[in-house]
Amino acid sequence: MQIDWSPQAPLQPLRLGWLAAAGVDVGLLRLDLIDPLISGNKWFKLAPHLANAMRSGARGLISLGGPHSNHLHALAAAGQRFGFATAGLLRGEAQDTPTVRDLQSFGMTLHWLGYGGYRERHRDGFWRAWRERHPDLHPVPEGGGGFPGALGCTVLREMVQCQLAELGWGDYDGWWLAAGTGTTAAGLIIAEEGARPVHVALAVPESHGVVLQVKAILAEAGLVDGGYRLLDACRGGFARLDAELARFILDCEREAGIPLDPLYTGKALLALRDQVGSGAFARGTRLVFVHTGGLQGRRALEERIQALAARVS
Repeated sequence: MQIDWSPQAPLQPLRLGWLAAAGVDVGLLRLDLIDPLISGNKWFKLAPHLANAMRSGARGLISLGGPHSNHLHALAAAGQRFGFATAGLLRGEAQDTPTVRDLQSFGMTLHWLGYGGYRERHRDGFWRAWRERHPDLHPVPEGGGGFPGALGCTVLREMVQCQLAELGWGDYDGWWLAAGTGTTAAGLIIAEEGARPVHVALAVPESHGVVLQVKAILAEAGLVDGGYRLLDACRGGFARLDAELARFILDCEREAGIPLDPLYTGKALLALRDQVGSGAFARGTRLVFVHTGGLQGRRALEERIQALAARVS
């Protein structure tokens, strides 16, 4: 099995009134546009794991995620397209969601772990039983995390740099992106090697271990723990959606014509608005904002977004 696919994402200007008023320019790296099914930053994290699996003679990949997981969705879609087996270990009890239906239609084998069983994923020996059950599948950490996944995301720096002229930019001053595992952010930190700061909007609580994950990846890369800034953007919890966030997402979509997901990119953009409003960035600052995709997971939340936004309209 050989996979020759190097997707490219366009870099587009993000035009919003609050950015213009502050004199801050933002280029939006549209990872959501690389593919209808294998969307966002997920492929870049998966590709090195898949390469390792192929070198070891594995028949496919097994990984973890929730019933709306963008990671599992991309993994299953890639498996169907490129002809490798996939299995998913899912959080909670069996349920029917648009994502789960897609996983099944893509041919992924599903195992529901319950909530207690899913919490065991960080314990030593967790993978032993699953390796015995699926000896021909290569295990991938939740979200495609870890050092291999981070290395897969280093290509985003070159992807941006070759498109700067299209924005009329000669350079940029830093990155802004959401983090669920911190893997993509770590990849950008590795790629930049301290040349530009990476601003990381944490879309999950600190208890999810993003801080430790980033530190561990950078240590494995042999880098000092620097060149980035972590900000709390989780709004009280993972997948927490409130009326302000829902209204903000719909308003930005209407003004800029950019679809946003409420778990990651929407939260990161709202955090950026708050930072820009507080004067954290000087006029003339140029930031690259990474749209990490995740739009497939929004299908199950659309009615809730509309209902919450109506409260503050």
